[in-house]
Amino acid sequence: MNKLKALLPLISAAAAEIVALAVPDSSLHQKSAHPYFAYLIAIVTVVYYIAAILYAHSVKKSGKVPDNPPFYRATFVAGAVLFFNLLNLVTVKLALLPTLYFPSLDRVFGALVEDRELILKCIGFSLSLLIKGVLGGLILGFSMGIAVGFSKTAAYWMNPIIRFLGPIPSTAWIPVLLVLFSKASSASAFIIGISVWFPTTVLTSSGISNVKNSYFEVSSTLGAKGIHKIFKIGVPAAMPSIFLGLFNGICGSFVALMTAEMIGAKYGIGWYVNWQKDMMAYSNVYAGLIVIAVLFYLIITLLFKVRDKVLGWQKGVIKW
Repeated sequence: MNKLKALLPLISAAAAEIVALAVPDSSLHQKSAHPYFAYLIAIVTVVYYIAAILYAHSVKKSGKVPDNPPFYRATFVAGAVLFFNLLNLVTVKLALLPTLYFPSLDRVFGALVEDRELILKCIGFSLSLLIKGVLGGLILGFSMGIAVGFSKTAAYWMNPIIRFLGPIPSTAWIPVLLVLFSKASSASAFIIGISVWFPTTVLTSSGISNVKNSYFEVSSTLGAKGIHKIFKIGVPAAMPSIFLGLFNGICGSFVALMTAEMIGAKYGIGWYVNWQKDMMAYSNVYAGLIVIAVLFYLIITLLFKVRDKVLGWQKGVIKW
């Protein structure tokens, strides 16, 4: 059974290659320069098996029982390849869907290769905008969250502002920000910052407020001062809630980034998708959406790695 499961991606990939290369394309579809979909399936299959074999070798060498077996993702990979195989059959082979809005997978993946210079430039612009907005929102949200969580005076003055301005969607500020900022990029970064600021502030202050008072009492008995209590007791104990606010803020920043880039931006992956949509180049639109999905997946995965490192003490205490 395990051997059959390990072979599932190979079987699914072989079926996809046969359909892609042996079954003729519909005459309604525009021809692609190269069979990019077949190339991609071959590359993904080879990379997957190399990674799985290397992982199995490392597990055997270390003698440790892994959390996931080497071919743990075999069924998922086989299912994903099967899905794209069926999509390829329905679109380019049988033309059952409108060809304008559902181009061939060869043209979609070909756009990633042929338009790579512009796409890379747009990715760089989007990352620059995202980093500026997220850092600004995190710094402001973290600072206000700590102030509200520890100081009743700060909570008295800041809570009404947070509750009044926070629920307003960040994109609703666009008409005002375009007047206040001379550059569209500055307005876009501010929109992203607002989307991160609110959940970070609320969940940071909430996490600090929920820290057991006994922790602070013990630290006072041991001679801890105010700053020590904040950054050695309160903030570490509130980290699970802080990370929750961070994740909510980052996810909100993705939506804000895409919306902000569609208004007045010269580059950016959101701008690229909107521009290609206006040009009715839907193969490039889907290519841009793939880039967005992969980019945001990598960012979220990186955040999970950071969380697992910082909150490693939770493992074995709560369900991961």
